[in-house]
Amino acid sequence: MQAAGSFDVKLTPQTATPGIEAAHIGRMTIDKQFRGDLAGTSLGEMLAIRTEVQGSAGYVALERVTGTLQGRKGSFVLQHSGTMNRGASQLQLTVVPDSGTDELAGLSGSMAIEIDRGKHSYKMDYMLPSGASRNQ
Repeated sequence: MQAAGSFDVKLTPQTATPGIEAAHIGRMTIDKQFRGDLAGTSLGEMLAIRTEVQGSAGYVALERVTGTLQGRKGSFVLQHSGTMNRGASQLQLTVVPDSGTDELAGLSGSMAIEIDRGKHSYKMDYMLPSGASRNQ
């Protein structure tokens, strides 16, 4: 199954863990509002680093999404892994296995994010067990 829509995101820098400053690792909270086939909110945390080479960076994050996915209520966790190699980006978002709750129990899948002129959109490929209930 596929879901698509848009989202707004707010990233808030957090205080670095004492002693980690030399590693240049930054920490931020994630606060999103999803619209479309996935309607709801998410909260999460991100660790990121930019190297001294222009366009090279990396980040990891976890975010808990709560809302409805094409009419099914519940929550699930997305795991992010992103790298930029001198401007070439690679991003993977995966539903953490067995993180789905309520009508999203058993959810699996992945999400792609696009940013066009500052606007964020998503496309999600997912599967739910055949016995999963659905609100009509």
